[in-house]
Amino acid sequence: MTKLFLIRHGETDWNLEGRYQGQSDILLNANGLLQAEKLAETLRTQHLDAIYSSDLTRARRTAEILARVSESPLHIDPRLREINQGQWEGMLFSEIRERYPELIAQRRTDPLSVTPPGGESIEQVRERVLEVLEAIATTHPVGEVAIVSHGLALAIIKVHLSELPISSVWEQIPENAQPEMFSTEVL
Repeated sequence: MTKLFLIRHGETDWNLEGRYQGQSDILLNANGLLQAEKLAETLRTQHLDAIYSSDLTRARRTAEILARVSESPLHIDPRLREINQGQWEGMLFSEIRERYPELIAQRRTDPLSVTPPGGESIEQVRERVLEVLEAIATTHPVGEVAIVSHGLALAIIKVHLSELPISSVWEQIPENAQPEMFSTEVL
């Protein structure tokens, strides 16, 4: 059994503004860099066998800081990216709610089947993220591994490991740079 530390990247300006980031490659802001440093100090005493990260800069930079402090090997995997939000990327959530109220309501009740215009479905994200999770569990059948990724990608992992219904995914979005521990025993 592997102990997993699920970690959402540090804060970005778009997080503060309430913008959908999706796969837009947004940088950490000053607070996000500070959060990443504090995260690394918090986990300094953990022996991490590996760190896996999304290739998007906000997650990768958070993971690089953690890897530097923990001296753990870092593996970059684009399958850990956030959902592609298509036309919604860069928009404020309030704008999306105003322009697409039916899609937003449908997405909350049936998250697997609704896709943002030009984007990716939660089912597509789930498939790629769980592939990585399975590969991590196979490569590291015991030990401690950190996964640095994005809100929805991590929420999908949390729902899967906790055996919760996928419809609860929206309530599982983690805070920035706050590690949560899980184990791979349900895999």
